[in-house]
Amino acid sequence: MCGRAGVSTLGQVPQTDRPVLHSRVWLVAGGVIVALVLVLSTVGVDPPFGAMAVLLGAAVFATAVLAWALWRARQERRAFEDELTAWAAERAAQAERLRIARDLHDLASHGLGLITVRAAAARTVAGPAAATERATALADIERTARGATTELRRMLSVLRTPGEGAPLRPAETLADLPRIVADARAGGVEAALEIADLGEVSAGTQLALCAIVREGLTNTARHAGPTAARVLVSRAGETVLATVTDDGPAPGWAPHPGAGAGIAGLRERVDALGGTLLGERVGGGYRLTARLPEPVGPAGTP
Repeated sequence: MCGRAGVSTLGQVPQTDRPVLHSRVWLVAGGVIVALVLVLSTVGVDPPFGAMAVLLGAAVFATAVLAWALWRARQERRAFEDELTAWAAERAAQAERLRIARDLHDLASHGLGLITVRAAAARTVAGPAAATERATALADIERTARGATTELRRMLSVLRTPGEGAPLRPAETLADLPRIVADARAGGVEAALEIADLGEVSAGTQLALCAIVREGLTNTARHAGPTAARVLVSRAGETVLATVTDDGPAPGWAPHPGAGAGIAGLRERVDALGGTLLGERVGGGYRLTARLPEPVGPAGTP
C-alpha cells in the first residue's frame, strides 16, 4: 500500500552487467603466423630440399597454431555460454523473487487492511444494534483472515518446494470484479460498481483491471475507512478506463498508511501494458485512474 501524497519506488531486478565474450585467441594465432612468415622471408635456405623442409615445418607449425586456436576458441565459447546461462538464470530468479514479494504484499496488505477497517468500524458502533454489528464484524474478520491464511500457506508451500509448479488457478477476469467489490463492502467500504460495455478485452488487461480495483479499494479502506467509493470501468475508443473514487475519510477516521509498495507495483503492471496510472485528490476524496490501451474488435466494435 502507499500514502496518498506520492508513490514509492518498488524494488526492481538489479541491473547486473550481461557477460560479454572477449577472446584474443585468433589475434594471438594470427600474430604467430605473421611472425612465422616474416621469419621465413628473412631466413635463407639451400634449395631445393632445404626449402621444402622449411616450408613443410612451417605448414605443420601453422596448422598446430590454428588447431590450438580453434580448440581454445571453443573452450572460451563454452565457458561464455555457461556464464551467460547462469546470468540469465540469476536474472530470472531475481524477477521471480520480486514477483512473489509483490504477491505476498498484496495478499497480506489487502487482508489485513480489510480486517483493520472492519475492526475499527465495529469498535465505534453504538446503539441497540451494536452487539449484532460487532458479531457480524467478527464473522467478516474471521472469513477474511481464513482466506488470507489459506493463500499465504499456498504461496509458502510453493516456496518450500522449488522445481515444482505452483498450484494452478484461473486468472482473474472482469467477472471477478463484483466479488472484489463485495470483499471491500465486507470490510466497511460502501463500494458501488459500474461496468460499461467493454467488448472484447484481453486476459492481461482483465487481470490488470482486477488488480487496479482491488488496490484502489484497499487504499480507500486504509486511508478513508468506512466511506463511500465508486468503481467505474469503461471504454473510450482503444483505451479501457478504470477509476476508483472515494468521498474522503469517514468522520473520526485515522488513516493506516502502508509501506507504499502496492501502488508502485501496480504502476509497474500498468506501465508494462503501455498504460498510465494517476492518483489525485478530488474535493475531499481521492481518485485513482488507470488507462490501458486495448484495441477495438475486428469489426470496429469494442
